[in-house]
Amino acid sequence: MSGFQHLSLNQKKQLAADITRVLSLYGFIADSYVIEFFSDNLWATLPQSWRLALSDLPSPQLADQLLSNIKNVCYRSVWPLSLLALKATAHALSFPRTLSHEVGDVNSKTPKEFLENHCQSSMLDPLFRKHVKPKKQHEIRQLGKLVKKLSNLTGCDEVVDIGSGQGHLSRFLAFGQGLSVTAIEADKNLVDMAMKFDQHLIYMLQKEQSRLTKNNAHKLTGTVSSKPPKHVFAFVDPKASWGDLVTKFREASSVETEEHGGVQTSHLVSPDDGQTSQNQVIATVDSESNQQELGTSQKTCPHNDVTLREDLCPCDALNTANQWQFTHTNKFVLTGLHACGDLSVATLRHFVRCPNVVGVTSVACCYMKLTTCELPNPPGVLFASNTSDIADTNTQYGYPLSSWVSQLQGHKLSYKAREVACHAIEDYTERLRGESTILRTHCYRAVLETLIRSVDPNMKRAGVQTIKKAHELSFKEYAKRGLKKIGLDPCAPLCESSVERMLSQQQNVVAFFSLALLLAPLVETLILLDRMIFVHEAGFHCDLIPLFKPQFSPRNLVLVAAKTKAHAGSLIEEIKTIL
Repeated sequence: MSGFQHLSLNQKKQLAADITRVLSLYGFIADSYVIEFFSDNLWATLPQSWRLALSDLPSPQLADQLLSNIKNVCYRSVWPLSLLALKATAHALSFPRTLSHEVGDVNSKTPKEFLENHCQSSMLDPLFRKHVKPKKQHEIRQLGKLVKKLSNLTGCDEVVDIGSGQGHLSRFLAFGQGLSVTAIEADKNLVDMAMKFDQHLIYMLQKEQSRLTKNNAHKLTGTVSSKPPKHVFAFVDPKASWGDLVTKFREASSVETEEHGGVQTSHLVSPDDGQTSQNQVIATVDSESNQQELGTSQKTCPHNDVTLREDLCPCDALNTANQWQFTHTNKFVLTGLHACGDLSVATLRHFVRCPNVVGVTSVACCYMKLTTCELPNPPGVLFASNTSDIADTNTQYGYPLSSWVSQLQGHKLSYKAREVACHAIEDYTERLRGESTILRTHCYRAVLETLIRSVDPNMKRAGVQTIKKAHELSFKEYAKRGLKKIGLDPCAPLCESSVERMLSQQQNVVAFFSLALLLAPLVETLILLDRMIFVHEAGFHCDLIPLFKPQFSPRNLVLVAAKTKAHAGSLIEEIKTIL
């Protein structure tokens, strides 16, 4: 599908309705667990004509004939029209994932910034590359530019990074883009790590300042600011109102600083035990702001960056900087890089409902962790302790979000369908083309499932932990290790003829999984359409942009919205200038 940025609200609604109709017919494929290929006879659930066309189809042909949207494909046999129609429809209704300036270079996996050094981005300052993997370097550079552009468009340089992790994006936004950043993270270990990384970066700035001073240089650099992010240790409850969220920040965490011989010590105070965790890091809040209760000051901070003069070292700049206070009156932009499950939904809800939020960028991931009416407590999701106290009538789920999608027949998405939507389809396509031996693990696990159930019929979809280099093992060895991991006898007898018969169907297992991946972009598109329609229903314009190279960062679509008076189409045109 092309030109999706210019779709009207009605066209987006129609697209969502079209996708639900397709999924109502073939969604059972995405709902299926490939490990049950033999135990539930999944191959028989496909139309016979499909089975004839796909049976034992070599992996490279699956890549080109099914998953790729390339022209002039040669088929080994005549495919049924229903299968051809599904392939064409899946590609036509899905949001394009290729960056606009790389449409003609879809086969290149590596972004151009890594051509000289596959570990170091040539477009990112070395200060922001330390401790950061190449994928994350690519993401923070691209998203950082987008947030900066959104800041310029809204006239607001205050940014709140939800789910900030180790602070790589927050650091780039603060030090690299000169923005005032508050980083919110629920994992205290990650907060501590982020603050240590901040300290190291400022230490490097000090060294560079000292070197330039000795060489009689006039300034440190024109690209790096000395204004660090402020880190807040708090759990963001996706179901909380904005007022509750601000109160949560104020009560859950405060940062207190004191001078210690030129280096400030930060204390992270937890409300649970009243104890202080001390970390030798550069403080992110100055002493004057510490004298006021977090969230009670009505002052707004200056919007100019802290500049490094020849006679002012980075530590001095920090000590004299006015840091932003989190209050009910501040205007700010919300952002989040791959915020899991409902957390990405929360940023959109706060954008719509809170007048303080003037812009938002949302890069989502882990769709299977979204709460739904059918599965309100997805596995592996941390919930606030008072979640159960919320009345059912007031419960807000992560999907569907919009009124329009929620009333569509067939809009429901299973946990498995949402999990499939998180797969790296471009990477899997390359595995198919290269006939990677890793592909055999699909069949191995499906055969193992039948063995597990033969030993214990009540043990279904057992959580067999990853078996290292499983594709390099014989199935007999793989089965021993797998059975041992779930507490079953690793020497359980195998029916060798039955095992061989199942292993001979490896290509059919791969073909079934490829069909599920064909539907994956439709599932992701429906989820993101639901979010876009939700923002439109609230009266705001938004756009969806493929921001990262999909072969490098699979969840590459970013939803961006702003409360500006500019024409709806001008936002996307402005943003295109950074891509």
